[in-house]
Amino acid sequence: MTDETLTYDDIKEYEHLFTMAPPFVLELMIKRNVNLVDKFRPTIAKYLQELTPQQKQKLNHVLCADTERLQKLMFLAYKKTGKKQYYTLANPANRNFVEMNINGIRQLADF
Repeated sequence: MTDETLTYDDIKEYEHLFTMAPPFVLELMIKRNVNLVDKFRPTIAKYLQELTPQQKQKLNHVLCADTERLQKLMFLAYKKTGKKQYYTLANPANRNFVEMNINGIRQLADF
């Protein structure tokens, strides 16, 4: 798989990871540049342990995607779902926050 094959459906499958924090909490954490993966570590770890090998492979594809591509897909996810978390994460000004947290999930996933 390549970034070009990454789609909204790939993001949708892992919506729980992207929308775990309520919108107002997410915005506050972005302003403070807080690693949400650290805050939700037990919940994320439990979620990751329950994934099938195929789901882990798909998630790895999402986690390895270019941040700009992910943000474009998050904007598309916002347009389709109306979830404010996607809108916030899609904002180019929040790129470093997205990268930090994607890296945190990647390290926690370790697959």
